[in-house]
Amino acid sequence: MLKRTVFPAALIVLLGITLWAFKRNDKSPETKEQMLLTAIGTILEQKHYSPKPIDDNFSKQVFTKYLQALNPDKNIFLQSDIDYLKKYELILDDEIKGAPASSQFYTDAASIYLKRVGEIMALYKEMLAKPFDFTIKEEISLDDDKARYAVDETSRKEFWRKRLKYLTLEQYTDLLQQRSRNLDDTAWKKTDAQLEQMARSKVQTVLDRSFNRQKLIFNGQEQFNTYVNVVTDLMDPHTEYFPPVESRSFEEDLSGRFYGIGAQLKDDDGAIKIASLITGSPAWKSGKVQVNDEIIKVAQGNKEPVDVRGYAVTDAVKIIRGSKGSEVRLTFKKTDGTTEVVSLIRDEIVQDEQFARSAVINQPNGKIGYIFLPEFYADFDRPNGNRCSQDVANEIIKLEKENVQGIILDLRNNGGGSLPEVVNMVGLFIKSGPVVQVKDRNGKPAILPDNDTSVLYTGPLAVMVNEFSASASEIFAAAIQDYKRGIIVGSDTYGKGTVQRTLPLGKPLDLFSGQTEYGTLKLTFEKFYRINGGSTQLKGVSPDIAMPDPYDYLKIRERDQPTALAWDQLPKADYTEFNTGINWDAVETEAKSRIQANPAFNALAKNALWLKENADRDYSLNLTEYQKQQSLLRNTVKQDDSLFRLSTAMNIQPVSADSAKYYSNADSAKGGRYLQWLKNVQKDIYINETVNVINDINKAH
Repeated sequence: MLKRTVFPAALIVLLGITLWAFKRNDKSPETKEQMLLTAIGTILEQKHYSPKPIDDNFSKQVFTKYLQALNPDKNIFLQSDIDYLKKYELILDDEIKGAPASSQFYTDAASIYLKRVGEIMALYKEMLAKPFDFTIKEEISLDDDKARYAVDETSRKEFWRKRLKYLTLEQYTDLLQQRSRNLDDTAWKKTDAQLEQMARSKVQTVLDRSFNRQKLIFNGQEQFNTYVNVVTDLMDPHTEYFPPVESRSFEEDLSGRFYGIGAQLKDDDGAIKIASLITGSPAWKSGKVQVNDEIIKVAQGNKEPVDVRGYAVTDAVKIIRGSKGSEVRLTFKKTDGTTEVVSLIRDEIVQDEQFARSAVINQPNGKIGYIFLPEFYADFDRPNGNRCSQDVANEIIKLEKENVQGIILDLRNNGGGSLPEVVNMVGLFIKSGPVVQVKDRNGKPAILPDNDTSVLYTGPLAVMVNEFSASASEIFAAAIQDYKRGIIVGSDTYGKGTVQRTLPLGKPLDLFSGQTEYGTLKLTFEKFYRINGGSTQLKGVSPDIAMPDPYDYLKIRERDQPTALAWDQLPKADYTEFNTGINWDAVETEAKSRIQANPAFNALAKNALWLKENADRDYSLNLTEYQKQQSLLRNTVKQDDSLFRLSTAMNIQPVSADSAKYYSNADSAKGGRYLQWLKNVQKDIYINETVNVINDINKAH
């Protein structure tokens, strides 16, 4: 059995990192996976904020969820497979708790799954060898919630017939449109039958690539990782197991730095190719890596290379990155058809495009500052590492030198990050006081305050949010709203009100990277609350000024997750609202009237309602009816795309201190991406309306 030692927590990211060490009794027949599963089960029961009992009911849920994870649309397994696996349904809780496993459910299920995948590959190749008749009137449902496992081969075959016909119809319709737009191009002088054959060929290529990738990467380790994450997800959506490589990626995303070769990769029709090189990076310095070179193998030093043909770009990136100073050998297929092995020594790559950036919005009546923050990042491993609160402070200083009359902070699509950083960032805008309340599993509340009485910026402030603004973004928006320090604009936020701690599992692999032999467990151990006592859990933050959002109908928020924790509240903290002297009611009234009178926002709201009503409809497999359906959908989406963009771009320029980054960047590819970002900002209808709100604030003093 396991021997567990728990060491005290250290305040690192999202309130902590704890080492959970365990070792194996050499006489025990337990495998590494069994030990790790049992250890994680124990941690969940002992440390999770609100653990569910690991009992027979939990076992049933694990059974169902793992099969859903393998086959969400239920088109691979047969009902007889599920019936066979039912013998495991009530014993998974015992195995999680450490009972000896006679055999492992997840491997048995995965074995059957891979066998069925082979059958499906043979089936779709047979079906795609013959043309489809698109004159027949029939429909297909793509709603996974309505799907059922096929009772036999015949019903599964019928499902795949419809699925393949639908996929081919998508491609065929697209090819018909391309032909109509290229009537003078001899390459498009093709008959309907030829286009239908091309469509079937495209579908087979896509399916081959998808299923071959599954067969390639869904090995025993990946099966175990998937299974463990089914177990953790049943506690709540944000408790998650990261195997060692995934754990490293998680830390890299949070810090904005990694050790790699300095090349951006792209998927080119299934091939992984070099898209661009970072000036000064190992790949650039070598002189042997060129844009459009295809990566076919990756080796860690002199170890056996891994053939990455068929890998997704994200999978390849994980094994190309590694530790500082380590060697990676890449086998390239060059554009002239030759192959070459290139040895590179990994070095630090800073992902500065993920850091805060700012711009100046020029108006006839003055300037408005704009700050974009994609996440609440923090690099705690380096004394000079980037932290978002300091970076935002630097952007504010740049903007004040430009004499801006207000600042817009854009937190749209910001999924959160470091809790200490959001506390520090709120402190840039208030004198001092509580920022957020937290409560642990024992019900003990605590207040995280800003104790710095200095205020960096006291001018007009608007914070932009949307349905993808989560966690730390919601803490910031809620604090600004509760203090009445600024105004929140956009749509209801995601609704994540929980705090996670990373728990390294097993022995450290070295003294520097923080990586451990079994990866890490990201564990929910606290909930956070607004200083007014309410929780953002499930409810999110409602903006003071709402703007129609075409994605508002999507079921992607916390409240749509079946294992999300419940909403509750705490008593209000002791705080004093910020005295801005602004008539906020007047600002909101003016903005709401303007938005209601805006034809573009009205059209976006109307389209969002239409998309919601048609989201779960069945799809016709008749060409004429399908084209009508797609025409309505395509026109709606196309209209939304045009409504997002202003007909006349705003006059927005980089701050003077950053001009070279945009217009004379030594890394031309990066400079181009900065300029494209600036163009997108210049035509953003939501930013334009937020500029109007800042102007309203300036009038309301």
